[in-house]
Amino acid sequence: MQITIRHETQYAYSAPLAHTIQQLHLTPRIEPQQRALSWQLSTPGQCHAYTDAYGNLSHMLTINGHHQALSLVAHGVVETIYPYQGRLNLIESLSPLLFTMPTRLTDAGPAIVDLAASSLPERSTAANTQHLLRLAENIAAKVAYESGATMVSTTAADALALGRGVCQDHAHLFLACCHAWGIPARYVSGYIDPETTGHAASHAWVDAWAVDSDFQGWVSIDVTHARLMTDAYCRLAIGRDYDSAAPVRGVRQGGGQESMSVEVQILTR
Repeated sequence: MQITIRHETQYAYSAPLAHTIQQLHLTPRIEPQQRALSWQLSTPGQCHAYTDAYGNLSHMLTINGHHQALSLVAHGVVETIYPYQGRLNLIESLSPLLFTMPTRLTDAGPAIVDLAASSLPERSTAANTQHLLRLAENIAAKVAYESGATMVSTTAADALALGRGVCQDHAHLFLACCHAWGIPARYVSGYIDPETTGHAASHAWVDAWAVDSDFQGWVSIDVTHARLMTDAYCRLAIGRDYDSAAPVRGVRQGGGQESMSVEVQILTR
């Protein structure tokens, strides 16, 4: 499949800024099941390309001097291959055990432990793909998708208690359950062909470590839709949670009140 993507982020401020630093994960990862046929990132200021600790193609954007608006545009065409049963045949230097440690956003309270216990096998038993899909189904049933119900700082425990959230909340809750059981699992940010779901084209899902009879490794799961990743997905970044894999994160000096708008357009063929 070929996926044409255009992702524009606009920032406006009520007062001038003196300095802006943004970490950008807006370039598709280099992986066996996807490759960028063309890709361009347009930004103001100075933009330095690098590869972060997770192997994500990243940029550090620095803007000095007074400015009161900021526009970031990423666009291009990505060719994807259907991953059999959501399996990622990756060669990585990072140990999967790196992705068993909880973070502030994925810490597991008693309610999360109960959810994990009702969805996953005993801690001494390895989880297979079907166990992991059952966990995704239970999370999607307990936390209804509702745009704007939470913020990027909402924790997995808070989203579960609220019973509403968005894709990043579903992903954080899945990670929290897996980590409580010692199962490697990591956050994925990227894009999805929204089809007729009404969900945003900018998306978040998970990779989890599955032990099946014929496979052991990373399986990519869309928790929001309780299904395996297909060729309708483009992967931007992986990390331990939203904070380490977000498309755009940064700090600024000055600016007063901030307003942000994001527009993502996806076409597939």
